[in-house]
Amino acid sequence: MTTKVVEIKTLKIGKYIVLDGEASKIISYTTSSPGKHGAAKARLEAVGIFDGQKRTLTKPVDQKVDIPIIDKRLGQVLSIQGEIVQLMDMESYDTLELPMPDDLKDQIAEGIEVEYITALGNMKIMRTK
Repeated sequence: MTTKVVEIKTLKIGKYIVLDGEASKIISYTTSSPGKHGAAKARLEAVGIFDGQKRTLTKPVDQKVDIPIIDKRLGQVLSIQGEIVQLMDMESYDTLELPMPDDLKDQIAEGIEVEYITALGNMKIMRTK
């Protein structure tokens, strides 16, 4: 896995975290003050990048967690076959097949450039250029 270990107190809204083995984007982050017998706690909610599932985590702020190393790349659409988009990476010229994202169906056409991400062995088209 391509992850990095950081303390929870360094995380912010909009950053990424690995929860249940899935790369997730943090949508809410709150901390509670330390009590009489314990450290301050952090509660964060995150949505999976690839599956869209909501996950929560409650741990002390000095606890260490994994964050994914996300690689953003450019690709050119070669062909569209139903729900599969065939891309050519603009740096390595590798050919990839990725699922068509629902929110970009009307924007993706053959010959345009798209931005896609890779994290923890998964890939997803994020936006068009």
